Amino acid sequence: MNKVCIVTGGTRGIGLETVKTFLNAGYHVVLYGSREETVQKALAALSGENVEGRWTPLTDYEKIKADFDDIATRLGSIDVLVNNAGVSDATPLEKYTIENFDRVMDLNVKAPFVCTKAAVEWMKKQGAGVILNTSSMVSTFGQPSGVAYPTSKFAINGMTKSLARELGKYGIRVNAVAPGITETDMVKALPKQVIDPLIQMIPLHRVGTPQDIAEAFLFLASDKASYITGAILPVDGGQVQ
Repeated sequence: MNKVCIVTGGTRGIGLETVKTFLNAGYHVVLYGSREETVQKALAALSGENVEGRWTPLTDYEKIKADFDDIATRLGSIDVLVNNAGVSDATPLEKYTIENFDRVMDLNVKAPFVCTKAAVEWMKKQGAGVILNTSSMVSTFGQPSGVAYPTSKFAINGMTKSLARELGKYGIRVNAVAPGITETDMVKALPKQVIDPLIQMIPLHRVGTPQDIAEAFLFLASDKASYITGAILPVDGGQVQ
């Protein structure tokens, strides 16, 4: 029976590449997106019998628990949870609204908490499991505007380290990947005069690819990382050291 991996924010960018990478590694993958149309589009691009999708609100614990109960009952386990869904923001403080702040914190912090809580119920019964969170290089040194985003990623680091300590006795490992500048749609849209100076700041002199991040997730999920928990793995070309 295939191992089961759940990926939130799995319809595009790093999330979609992570779905592909785990599928290629032989997992049955359940991807989550924010809307039915984006989920269906991703599924159409992936095809295959080992992938399925959902668009349940990630901050609704009762609905997520029902989803995860169904997944684990049908497929036999929940082996890996990748908490990748998130939203970035660069609004200056004077223009920041409470609603903006709540929106970022809900998706970037509350949703990983909700999904982790639901998944861990099954992982405890199994005596094993892996929780993987998407952090960011800004969790190390912040950013010049959009305070909620780095705040949320500092929180993810704290959640990762704390849950690693709490859940280790159940055979559950908890780690995070902290991407640097990565070739997402937003980065691709940057003009050459903006992106070139950024590349020069990276010791490897290139931006990361979604595949770079996905492979880090796969490594941390694998038995090769069986003695790694509570780690925040930078995948940033050496930019943050």
